[in-house]
Amino acid sequence: MNDRPLCVQERYAPRNHCFGCGSANPKGLRVRSFEDGEGLAAEWTPEPHHEAFDGAVSGGILGTLLDCHSNWTGAVHLMKAGGQGRPPCTVTAEFHVRLLRVTPSDRPLTLRRGWWSRGGPRHRGGDGRVRGKVTATCRGCSWR
Repeated sequence: MNDRPLCVQERYAPRNHCFGCGSANPKGLRVRSFEDGEGLAAEWTPEPHHEAFDGAVSGGILGTLLDCHSNWTGAVHLMKAGGQGRPPCTVTAEFHVRLLRVTPSDRPLTLRRGWWSRGGPRHRGGDGRVRGKVTATCRGCSWR
């Protein structure tokens, strides 16, 4: 018996094969996002094959993590706002990543989020932190 708590990805999309957040993708990043009272938070630990160079996580990997995590944050927000039992299907329409400093690859990365909405697409954002310092941010929008 596995006592590990289910993340939102495992709870709502257990057969998802997304490279960033798919629980069913054994070669993916498998980000695991959890509700924390303010939205979602996740912790992800890089491995050597996620590096751009020794000691630094690849910017593309960071972008994927932030995109998937913030998209799930938005979907869960919409689910709760609509009083639904499952998050709606949302897809990324566009996103922008800012790499503020090197993200060290020798320790866990914490993913945090923000959520807001403007007009048609649902806008979202988030950041990645190592030991409390923001190393990367993203903003984007999702369609549902």
